[in-house]
Formats: sequence, C-alpha cells, structure tokens
Amino acid sequence: MSGADASLQQAKPLAFGLIVIGDEVLNGARSDKHLAAFKRLLSGRGHSLAWHWLLPDDPEVLTAHLRFSMEREEPVFVCGGIGATPDDHTRACAAAAAGVELSRHPEAARLIEERFGEAAYPNRILMADLPAGAGLIPNPINQIPGFSLKQHWFLPGFPEMAWPMAEWVLEQSCGRCPPLRESAVLVRGVAESQLIPLMQGLTRRYPQLKHFSLPHRGEDPHIRLGFRGRAGLERAMADLKEGLEAAGIDYQDALPE
Repeated sequence: MSGADASLQQAKPLAFGLIVIGDEVLNGARSDKHLAAFKRLLSGRGHSLAWHWLLPDDPEVLTAHLRFSMEREEPVFVCGGIGATPDDHTRACAAAAAGVELSRHPEAARLIEERFGEAAYPNRILMADLPAGAGLIPNPINQIPGFSLKQHWFLPGFPEMAWPMAEWVLEQSCGRCPPLRESAVLVRGVAESQLIPLMQGLTRRYPQLKHFSLPHRGEDPHIRLGFRGRAGLERAMADLKEGLEAAGIDYQDALPE
C-alpha cells in the first residue's frame, strides 16, 4: 500500500464510502452482497458506512463518480471491474479520475506470472496495468492483487476475494475504535411532528450523537426514537425520557434491532 493510504489515523472512527460496480447487479442477474458484508466488517471495528453507490460498467459514469469521490475525505472501498475482460473498466477509470496513466506494476506482473506462467500472456497480464503510483492489496484466494489509490481500495467483485482483502486493509490501515452503540425508546399514539421540538433541542444538546426517529407502520404503529454514538448515550437518553415525560408522552425501552 502507498504511504498516503497508510496515513489514516489509527484511533479515529472512520465513515467509509462503498462503490459496487457491475451491470449484472443493476440488471438483476446477481444480487449485491457487498453492502451487508461491509456494514458488518466496518461496524465490527468501530467504523461505519457513509454512503453506497451501485454503478454500471460505463467508463464515463465510473470516471466521473471516482473523480468526485477522490475529491472527498472519506476512504472508499470499490468492488468490481478490475479484471482483464473488455467490460472491466475500473483500472483505467481510476487512473483517469486521478489524472495519472496506466502502467505495468512490476510486482503485480510478477504475481500474475507466478500464478499462471506462460498463460499469463497476452490477456491475464493486463490486470497488472494499474494507475501510476498505486499500491497493492494481497489476494489470498488467487494471488492476483487489488490496488489502492487516493484512499480508495479497489477489490474484485467476487465476495470470496473482496471480503478477506477488505479485512486486510482494515487491519493494516484503519485500526479499531470503540463500537458504535444505539439506544432507543418506543413511542405510541403520537404523531412524529409532535416530537420535532424535543428532537431539535436534543440534537443541539448532543451534537456528537446521531439522533433518530424511525416510524413503524402496520399492526403495531410506533416510533423508534433514540441515539447512536460511542459515548454519552446514557445522559442523552435520560434527557429524552425526561422530555417525553414532561410532555405527557408514554414510552417503553426498545430492544436492540
């Protein structure tokens, strides 16, 4: 991995972007398994997912979106499109978005040659053509590496490869943080709009926490009202309950979802 990619602060909770690339996901031939998996991988280390894009195998779309995400602060995982077939555009689009050329990475070429011998040529070796300055991400399944560039980690679309490679990235570069916790109450018999003044006050009072209101419909209509965060949940929930009681609104503690 490059020095820039290894510079992420070790103890700071991070919010990641996730880009999944593939027409086969958009047209329904395959389902996206990455979203749930990356939520699990990140939350297990005290990090979170900031956003998730599902993009087609379209060079213009990919380059524009990668250029945009490379200008943002979030680190990003990108899954798909790093192979050698004509519809694998991610390597070239990453280079274009970063304003660099594709060039043959010597170590990536060595790994591919070691894996396939003479059969590496003329096609498989194309997977060693990476954006200039890219670092490598080891692939424990078939040894064909992913690559890193501008706090983006580019992985295969195959879950059995992408997920262990993502775990390696997280262990190497991002550290572990206290887990994100959630605490909530269930409120029934009131409109969500009645809770807005209380919510506004609590949001101002606890800016380090994420205050949420989740209405549920159906046989048991209710509102799940609470906070997500790493510290200060107990005090915030005490103030929430005090505000509900002062307004004459009944509630009950919610079980974890």
